[in-house]
Amino acid sequence: MREFSRTDRVAQQIQKEIAVILQREIKDPRLGMVTVSAVEVSRDLSYAKIFITVFNTQDEDAAKQSAKVLNEATGYIRSLLGKRIRARIMPELKFVVDNSLMEGMRISNLVDSVIREDNAKHVPDADDAGSQGQTDSEEGTNTDGKAQ
Repeated sequence: MREFSRTDRVAQQIQKEIAVILQREIKDPRLGMVTVSAVEVSRDLSYAKIFITVFNTQDEDAAKQSAKVLNEATGYIRSLLGKRIRARIMPELKFVVDNSLMEGMRISNLVDSVIREDNAKHVPDADDAGSQGQTDSEEGTNTDGKAQ
């Protein structure tokens, strides 16, 4: 049994090459800081869905604009990809915005804020902690709770 299927290997190679192409070849000012997060290739290798993540923007419209720019440049990107990868069939490319990273960051921030609020509600007063320590020493007990 093989560890990786052919489609997985092709998807991995396409991801590497498109990342390099986006970094070095595409010089569109409308693009933000774009990275390729994943690639899904159809079983017959004729279609590839490329998931992109756009950094430095909280605006969902800016991310969609970047995907639109890349989808308009698929012919150029596909031709560059064809020169880099030796394959009989070069898949049709479709760029899709991957919101999983941004959604994960949003959820993490929500959890952190809830933890902060919870800790703020349950902070013991300094007077309560100090008076408990005095009562223990006044009763003549040591740290393990036994009488002296």
